[in-house]
Amino acid sequence: MAEKEKNEREKPAKSGGKKGLIIGLVLAILLGAGGFYGSYSGLVPLPFGAGQPPEKDRAQTAARDPASGKSTPAPEGGATPEGTAFVDLKPMVISLGEKAANNYLRLHATLEVATAKKQLVTMLIPRVMDVLNEYLRAVTPADIENPAMMGRLRAQLLHRVQLVTGADAVRDLLIVEFVLS
Repeated sequence: MAEKEKNEREKPAKSGGKKGLIIGLVLAILLGAGGFYGSYSGLVPLPFGAGQPPEKDRAQTAARDPASGKSTPAPEGGATPEGTAFVDLKPMVISLGEKAANNYLRLHATLEVATAKKQLVTMLIPRVMDVLNEYLRAVTPADIENPAMMGRLRAQLLHRVQLVTGADAVRDLLIVEFVLS
């Protein structure tokens, strides 16, 4: 009897439990990676992030006119507040190098500025164009061809413009045209 128990203990354990655990871990990793990719690329809309209220709430939001005390509906379609002006930048054509699938990038942008700072920003356009050209020449073609890069590229361009003009002068950089050819 003691020999029988000893033989049973020496038998290797079945690996069926280990296989199930490994398959479960691989599936969990794949599902996690797929969820991350979906939310990162915008395939799955998230309930937070842009800081904008949903469309139905935006239509119901009311602003009070201090003079009359009446409430008026908030502007639709992302209307700009008073005190905002736009400064159009000349379209730029940037060569991307010999290794790029597309040889040139055509970028046309507009700056959203405070009305009080419009004249200052207009005077600084040559410096702004220089900074944008310098940054775009340093970006790799693979980065530009990646669709997910547009948001980061826009943020980097805005940051550099704000370094030249001052953070309080330029509120946003709007990309009007972005063409690879």
